[in-house]
Amino acid sequence: MAYENILLKEDKNIGWIIINRPEKLNALNAQTIKELYSGFLSFRENRDIKVVILTGQGDKAFIAGADISELVHLDYNQGKDYALEGQELTKLIENYPKPVIAAINGYALGGGTETALACHLRIGSDRAKLGQPEVKLGLIPGFGGTQRLARLVGKGKALELILSGRVISAEKALAIGLVNQVVPHEELTSKVMELAEEIMANAPLALRYSIQAINQGLDKSLEDGLLLEAELFGKACATEDSQEGTKAFLEKRKAEFKGQ
Repeated sequence: MAYENILLKEDKNIGWIIINRPEKLNALNAQTIKELYSGFLSFRENRDIKVVILTGQGDKAFIAGADISELVHLDYNQGKDYALEGQELTKLIENYPKPVIAAINGYALGGGTETALACHLRIGSDRAKLGQPEVKLGLIPGFGGTQRLARLVGKGKALELILSGRVISAEKALAIGLVNQVVPHEELTSKVMELAEEIMANAPLALRYSIQAINQGLDKSLEDGLLLEAELFGKACATEDSQEGTKAFLEKRKAEFKGQ
């Protein structure tokens, strides 16, 4: 697929997906959503890519929300289809078998916050601003914000943010657990790459099973979640990487994982 609105870049087993609409503050239109979906699929099948970093082009915005011009005349069916299309993207990211890090380099509003919520980790520049201001447009979050935000920061704080439409700073987002870290804006790329390299030092299948256990376990009872964990622990034990990791530990050497 030829990309008009995103850039794909590979660097040291890291796949970068960059929304490239800086003149529109990297707003999500239908074409950009399709391209992001395709880009994530491309990196999913690329065995050289171990971690994916999602960010926005420029210094102003990660994703400043949906492209409002596409929302003006939507009726019920069109609106529902639009939301479902965005949800397909965020579900793909959330259930991605490789760790996905959002490098939030500026405004992440509406669909921007929702896309970041789907990522496994969120690192914010100290200039980042996050929020779900859809109610100010007579709308509600449609790409998963009402569901993932409450699961991440709790029902009360999610209701406060969504009902007020408030936009908050990166530091406030950190305080409520919406982002994992806040770093100086000029150091965002280097800090995110450091985190990616730390993660990549671990066994790829163990990372995949960890993501699966946490994501799927949230929708289960504790008893069923523990059973899922045991099943995935068993799968991990049966991998070549498990044998390599345990032997390397006992032999006091660095493990060489192959993703098998």
